[in-house]
Amino acid sequence: MNKELEKMKQNQEYERRKRIAEEKHKEWVQKKREEERRERKRKLSQEMAEKATRELEKMQLQEKADIKYKEWLKKKKAEEAEKKKKEKEKEKEREAELQEKRTRSEKIFKEWLQNARNKPQPALNGYGFPHGKSTGLY
Repeated sequence: MNKELEKMKQNQEYERRKRIAEEKHKEWVQKKREEERRERKRKLSQEMAEKATRELEKMQLQEKADIKYKEWLKKKKAEEAEKKKKEKEKEKEREAELQEKRTRSEKIFKEWLQNARNKPQPALNGYGFPHGKSTGLY
């Protein structure tokens, strides 16, 4: 009877320990799942923060690029305007030079015309040469 009682006690102890082990295992599994869930949540939160940071950096870079492009475009337009202005000035100078050259040419032509009227005409058959040219040997 003692042996049976002892055996029963051992069975009860075994069952109790088994139940406690199962409960501890369930607690451990639940704890582990909770940790994994928190870890996933933390990683997701961290990834979202990193993504937001990257997006912000990307936007800042885009803004910087836009600003630099606008500055470059403004500078280019200013250079183009300066170039056109210089070309117009050169064109005006060329026109002025051309006009001055025409005026000078007209003045010289008029002087020549005036002088040509007053200049005596050469004799057509002078010095015994027919038509003003020598014929034959020298």
